[in-house]
Amino acid sequence: QVQLVESGGGLVQPGGSLRLSCAASGIIFSLNTMGWYRQAPGKQRELVARITSGGSTNYADSVKGRFTISRDNAKNTVYLQMNSLKPEDTAVYYCNAHHADVWGQGTQVTVSS
Repeated sequence: QVQLVESGGGLVQPGGSLRLSCAASGIIFSLNTMGWYRQAPGKQRELVARITSGGSTNYADSVKGRFTISRDNAKNTVYLQMNSLKPEDTAVYYCNAHHADVWGQGTQVTVSS
């Protein structure tokens, strides 16, 4: 069964941290570029961060220096470490496997005091 399962979302205060995980199954994980996207209410889904099969990364300007994407091919898992969170980071975060064209169900991140 092909699926991506995200976890790690929740409610956090401004300035706090969260770590999202995305576990993949049914795909050749190591060959896929993996991405984290987010969608806030009333806005379009946007790319947050992406990591290639070779480990190259790129980030949205709004999260550079605060978020870090990483992958563990042995565990078929991609991570998003989010630090110094801001209220504008509030959104549903989705995991994507680019070459397999698969999306996860999303996990809610809410940054609020």
